[in-house]
This record gives sequence, structure tokens and C-alpha cells, in this order.
Amino acid sequence: MPAKPAPGQGDWAGEGPTALIPKVGDLAGPAAGSRGTEPARASQATNGQPGTGPATDRPVTPAGPAPGQQARPTAVDQPTAPGQPAAPSRAADPGATAVIPAVTGARSSGSPVLDSTALMGAVPRPPKVDEPSDGADQPAEAPKPRRGDRVVQLRPHQTGEGYKSVYSELTRPSLWSRVRTGLRFSGELLITFGLVVLLFAGYEIWGKSAIVDAHQGELSEQLAQAWAPEPATDPTVSASASPSAKPKPAVQGTPIAGLYIPKFDKEWIVVEGVGQKDIRYAPGHYPDSAGPGQVGNFSVAGHRNRATFWRLDELREGDPILVEGRNDWYVYQVTESLIVKPTQVEVVAPVPGRPGEKPTKRMLTLTTCNPKFDNYERLIIHAELTRTQPKAEGRPAELGT
Repeated sequence: MPAKPAPGQGDWAGEGPTALIPKVGDLAGPAAGSRGTEPARASQATNGQPGTGPATDRPVTPAGPAPGQQARPTAVDQPTAPGQPAAPSRAADPGATAVIPAVTGARSSGSPVLDSTALMGAVPRPPKVDEPSDGADQPAEAPKPRRGDRVVQLRPHQTGEGYKSVYSELTRPSLWSRVRTGLRFSGELLITFGLVVLLFAGYEIWGKSAIVDAHQGELSEQLAQAWAPEPATDPTVSASASPSAKPKPAVQGTPIAGLYIPKFDKEWIVVEGVGQKDIRYAPGHYPDSAGPGQVGNFSVAGHRNRATFWRLDELREGDPILVEGRNDWYVYQVTESLIVKPTQVEVVAPVPGRPGEKPTKRMLTLTTCNPKFDNYERLIIHAELTRTQPKAEGRPAELGT
């Protein structure tokens, strides 16, 4: 009985770490084409035991034709044509066989065993897996909750009150959840209220100015029509009747004069009356006060908005204020600026601050709310007439060209 091959030496079936595989070489030569015709080399016996010699001296098992197939003629068996020399036969190549080293190495955990063909590039190499430094797989530690985090048991369980949902701890209302809901609702309400206030302020500052300017244009046209030359009178009417005729009192809300402040480059049409409806789009004349240029106190009230008396507090002593009448220009100069309470109505008396006295001067008084965006005080501007200029002479020098 032949002895069992030693480890690493293999046998006829090619078992073991190494195996004899014919080298892919000159397949058309005698060594590859003379299978079954060339005698195999005898193995060298070592220590008297056959099959234990060097792997390179072992005979290669001849591979004959398959059953039912005819053996392919080799270069030695092929006949030559008449008149041609026979093809020389080459001797067997001693390097026709080669040893392919076996893939050795221990199987690492989680990595597949490499095939021997992987060394020749037949299959791609598996990706390299980083192994832990200590050589042992350690399970990942669960993240620890930070301070202030709320840990909730996300597993349903049965309680005395019945089945408890996995999200019951998250959805159950608490004192702080109700407080947060109240604060959120209050914040949204305050934001909405703030937006409404901003919109209202924008309307008061810019929107109302556009509306007032539009109405001032209409009032200017009405005043021009009222001051238009009257048609020729009937010659049969006595001429002495015209001077004695008293002017009709102005109707509430109708335009009566023009007001100019050169320092602000602003002008307005003054209407009769100081009610909210009268001074909505224009300054209003106090009905019981004197008219433009007359002895007494020509008093005018207006709103504190950008379209009317917004910058009235910037007037200083000596600044001119002009009033346009039907036939004349009246030039006033500021004499005093003060702030009073709403109940101090004596500022619009014929003699400002001295009710009941008989007037001797021609005064002008402008009143408006104070401070801006409020009305718990009144801003008062007093001015005195310095000169009168007929409109036929043109515009006053204070208005420029």
C-alpha cells in the first residue's frame, strides 16, 4: 500500500496545497499535441517509495480523447507531402508544468476566503475591512441622554387604567404644555396687533397725505370759481347799494382763503368750520374769529399729520406766514409759539390770552394737536400782520418767483 503523501506534496488527483497544472504554452508543439503517443517520464523514487520525488519529476497523467471522439493528429502523426522533408519533432519541454502556490492564511472573522484565481485578477479583490485595534469586536455604546433631555418609554404596556399608548407620555397635556400653548397664542396675537398698528401708522403718514392732496386740488378749483369776476351789474341798480351790501356768511366746509408757509414750502386751502368733517382734508377757520386781514384774531385749526400742520413746531419768531384773500395778500410774522391745554380756548380770542378785551391789532393764530400722534396738548402759533399787498401787484417776495 503506498504511503500517504506528505503535507504540501499532493497526489495524482491534484489535492493538497500545490497541484501540477500543465503550463499554457506551445499548444501546437509536440509536448501538447502528442498526448497518448509520447511516453511519460518515470518518476524518481526517493527512499524506495514511488510518488514521493520532487513535484517537477512527476509524470503528467496523459489525457486521451473522450469516448466516442477521434484523437486529433499531432505534429508527429501528420504525414508530409511528397517531396517535402518531415517536420522535426521537438523534445518534451521540461518546464511544461508549473507550480501555482496555494492561498494560505487564516480565515478572519467577517472576511471571505480568497480564491486562488483572485491572485491572477480573475475576480476583484474584496474590500479591506478595518479591524478593531484590540482585535475584538466591541458593540457600539448607546448614546447617553444629555442633561435636560426627556427619556420616554416607547413600548406599549398594560396599566391599571387599561392599555397605554407608546406616545401617551408625549401627547398627554401638562402644565408646561398649556403654558407654552398660551404663550404661543399670545405671541401670535401680539404680532398680528403690531402689524395692524404699523399699517395704520403708514396710512396716517403716507396714505392720508395722498388723500388730503387730492382734496386740496378740488378745494382750490372751488375757491377759484368763487373768486371769479362777477358779471356786469344792471345799470338801473343804484351804485350806492353795492357797498352797503353785507357779505353772506360762509357755509361750513366751503373754501374761504389760501394759507402759505414759505419755510415748509407748503400751501393749503382754508375752509370754514373746525368740525371733524370740516378739517378732515384742510385747515379750518374758527367761525367766530376775524377774517383774513381784519382787526382781531384770524384763527385756523388743522390736524397734526404730514399733509397739514406736521412741522408747525419748527416755526420761529419772525418767520413769515401768508394768507391769500380775494383781492389782497396778507403777510404775517410769527411772534410767539407755546403749548397749552385743550381747555385753554382764550388763545383764539380777539386779543389772544385776554378774552373780553377789544382788539386793536390784526392777528393770526394757528392751532394743532401736540405731541405728534397724540392730542392731550395743543401747539399754538401767534403771528401779527406786517403788510398788505394787492394781488394786482403780483406775488409777494416771501413766496419767491
